[in-house]
Amino acid sequence: MSDTAIPSQKTKAEPKRTGLAIFSGRRGIKRREALLAYLFLSPAIIIIGLFGLFPLVFSAYQSTRAGLNNVVGRPDGLGQYVRAIDNLAYVIAFWLALFLIVVAVRNISDALNTARAKEENPWWWLLPAAFSAIGLALMLWLVFRFMPGVLEIGEKLVGFTAVERNELFPQFLAEAWNAPGVGSTFYYALLAFVVSGVSYYLIQKNSPPTLRDGLYTGKWVTAVFMIIMAAAIGWLNLSEIQVAYAEALEEGESLAIWAQMVTISAGFVLLLLSWLVWRTAANRDSNLQTFLRFFAGILLMIGGWVLISELPVIIAEGDKDWWIGLRTTIFYVVGALPAELFLGLILATMLYQDIKAKGLFRMIYFLPYITPAVGAAAVFKVLFSGNPTGTINTVLASIGLQPLGWLNEPNGVNQLIGEALKLNIPDWAAGPSLALVVAIIFGIWKFTGYNVVFFLAGLGNISREYYEAASMDGAGRWAQFRHITLPLLSPITYFLTIFGVIGAFKAFNTIFVLRSRAALGTMDTASLVIFDAFNRDTRIGYAAALGIILLLVILSATALLDRFAKGRVFYG
Repeated sequence: MSDTAIPSQKTKAEPKRTGLAIFSGRRGIKRREALLAYLFLSPAIIIIGLFGLFPLVFSAYQSTRAGLNNVVGRPDGLGQYVRAIDNLAYVIAFWLALFLIVVAVRNISDALNTARAKEENPWWWLLPAAFSAIGLALMLWLVFRFMPGVLEIGEKLVGFTAVERNELFPQFLAEAWNAPGVGSTFYYALLAFVVSGVSYYLIQKNSPPTLRDGLYTGKWVTAVFMIIMAAAIGWLNLSEIQVAYAEALEEGESLAIWAQMVTISAGFVLLLLSWLVWRTAANRDSNLQTFLRFFAGILLMIGGWVLISELPVIIAEGDKDWWIGLRTTIFYVVGALPAELFLGLILATMLYQDIKAKGLFRMIYFLPYITPAVGAAAVFKVLFSGNPTGTINTVLASIGLQPLGWLNEPNGVNQLIGEALKLNIPDWAAGPSLALVVAIIFGIWKFTGYNVVFFLAGLGNISREYYEAASMDGAGRWAQFRHITLPLLSPITYFLTIFGVIGAFKAFNTIFVLRSRAALGTMDTASLVIFDAFNRDTRIGYAAALGIILLLVILSATALLDRFAKGRVFYG
């Protein structure tokens, strides 16, 4: 045996860990990637927060204030909304709170279903998510507490020189920050975020590994935040109703807020049930079941319409200018959008064919969209002048027709047609004014080319094999267009419809240029009514409330369109 010692086997040196332990391992890599992603997204988040979310929050704050020519104003709760739409404001607040609860329940259900499918425990992440939601709610409340003091600084600085204003501004800002409840709200929100981050890290470190912790946390944050917002809106609505009843009792008047809320809400529930029953009627196994479903749906629909008969009463008590403006906006949407989509589809189909000067025609049809809107509207105002010597009236006179008032005509087109045919048309069936029809024509002229470009892009993505196969089966051009082109263009149509509805409801600049006093306000859409309340009447809080109502109308219309299009959009 050799006396030489057996060399000891060298152990493989473990790699040294560099950096923080929180960024090591599988989860550490995920944290590092998430942190890097948020760092890259931070400029966009800041811009969206400052120019997107903050104006919306400020509008919500301003809508709870009253006073003429005063940005700060006195606290008024839902008073501005009640002035606009009367007791319907309480109904909308109730349904808004209920909608937020539904959103919270859906997020909870999604989290639980995902966890059940993956055999994981999502309740670990409820604690950090709850503190994050509380922090967000406190930051939102901070805006409402801090904003009055900040807005009052401008009034306090009136009468001072520029140098004095620069010296006094930090002092007044500090006074606003030190107001009761402002600084403490910020520190509580900061504490909530810190507790959320620490608890999230500890739970992630000591819980079974999962790649869906972010999903669960996001679902819980949304659910808890929606519940907090629903509770806040519900509490505000209830307190405002109690104040309204107390004031009515002092004045010896009677209110029907609760009765109207119950009847209108029940009416909308019955209409929703009738729609659900109507949808399932076609899937029954027997004709008798189908007939009973249809009959039940009709009964529910009739009951719903009877119960919401209180709506005309509420509308009559609200701001007539606002309701007329909203009706004018609906006329504009219904008159312009279908024509824009139809003409855009027809022109795109024609331009997609093998014709000469195709590129030139595409450019010509797109020119109206890139033409400055205000300048083009000014040209239309000259063309459709109500003077007998106006351009369009001159053309009408040349073919033996009577000149029309056009932009100066407040009467509805149905009434004008009835006068020509010697028929008596009631006011409710008057339709849009001739002045508004000019604005609709301008909208069609301007946005049809925009739709043509999108439809052309959609047509270019349809494979020719579909048409070749259809031709071999004997399908004609109309059959190919109906069963191939239209279904495969449905995503483009859906996109253009959604954006068209949103844009038409917000239409302002061109109608502002086209409108005239002779039209007697029949061209004033909802956006113009809001502008007049803000600029002409200096009712800042009221204009903000109308803006929030218009936002809710646009969101509701978008949701209804999305629900209607669900299952009808074919993505290939």
